[in-house]
Amino acid sequence: MHRLESLIRPIPNFPKPGIVFRDITPLLANPAAMRLAVLRLVEPFLGEPVDMVAGMEARGFIFGALCAQELAAGFVPLRKPGKLPHRTESASYALEYGTTALEVHVDALGHGHRVLLVDDLIATGGTAAASCSLIQRLGGTVVACAFLIELDALNGRRALDGHRVHTLLHF
Repeated sequence: MHRLESLIRPIPNFPKPGIVFRDITPLLANPAAMRLAVLRLVEPFLGEPVDMVAGMEARGFIFGALCAQELAAGFVPLRKPGKLPHRTESASYALEYGTTALEVHVDALGHGHRVLLVDDLIATGGTAAASCSLIQRLGGTVVACAFLIELDALNGRRALDGHRVHTLLHF
């Protein structure tokens, strides 16, 4: 894990003063490290029935699609409002300054599909909790939530009570 951690670039005071942004682009630029990250993300779920992997826009698409491929599962994109062309279901969640939402096609999941939720980072857990809500409203079961990075001080796991959480790196 040290190898992966060394490829996460801290950017102080971005996007605003007091925030340390965890930039994953150096990890994404390294094929061996990206492969290792994906393998470690899916490792606990190998041999478990996972029908679909859901990933949140935008970096969750990268890791989610790669994890889906490793698990021989389908991929479901959870998008920002207005980006999907078919009928959608949405879930709103709070941000530090306001609210936003995620949307998914109403036919993206079948009843009883077992879904692994994947994203690059969990902070406060609001995005992940909204994603779990969407999956469940469409009849899916959240197998677990998997993240490359967890910002421990923000205690995002609390928003995911009742869900199994797997994280590779802790900051």
